[in-house]
Amino acid sequence: MATKGSKKGSDKNFNIERFFDLSPDLLCIAGYDGYFKKINPAVSKLLGYTNEELLAKPIHEFIYHEDKDITATLRDNLLNDIPLFNFENRYVAKSGEIVWLHWTSMPINNDKVVFAIAKNITAKKKQEADRNLLLTNLTKLNDDLKQLAYMTSHDLRTPVSNLLSVFTLLDVSKIQDEETLEFIGILKTTTDSLKNTLNSYVDALIEKNRSDVNVEELD
Repeated sequence: MATKGSKKGSDKNFNIERFFDLSPDLLCIAGYDGYFKKINPAVSKLLGYTNEELLAKPIHEFIYHEDKDITATLRDNLLNDIPLFNFENRYVAKSGEIVWLHWTSMPINNDKVVFAIAKNITAKKKQEADRNLLLTNLTKLNDDLKQLAYMTSHDLRTPVSNLLSVFTLLDVSKIQDEETLEFIGILKTTTDSLKNTLNSYVDALIEKNRSDVNVEELD
């Protein structure tokens, strides 16, 4: 009885065409001659062409011009019975929009066709581009702020050094007023402290910039 039931289950016919038509992913059968032989509705829906238009022209005519060469190279691999996994390229929709697709393709050498499935990753690519642009802008802003901090600190060191030179030239032995001497002492100590702080800050900025350059070179 179990054997009979198993046989009955294995003989059941599934509607493969319905699965093909309803899939949200792009399902394609392409010939070794470079033309689509069969595509599901998701392909024409995404690219905006009719089935007739997609089947009538070589596939490479729909590929974005910068991706034609790498796609042609990998297509040659398929013709040599080498499967294709995790390949990304761009197609041009009828509207002119650039569409990013992520492909898995399996050659069927006996039938001279390729079974392929593609996912639309355009939104993901846009998010990556937006993130990279944001990181670039933030990096530039950070560099500008570091440069401003360096210039400000560097420019402040000159008047502070000049002020300390004044204290060196000042002959405090001729000053009798205790309050004046105390004030001069406080002012000199404060100026010395400011000079040391500025020097440390500028040195830290220089070292940080040097470290950033080393990291970029290693990356």
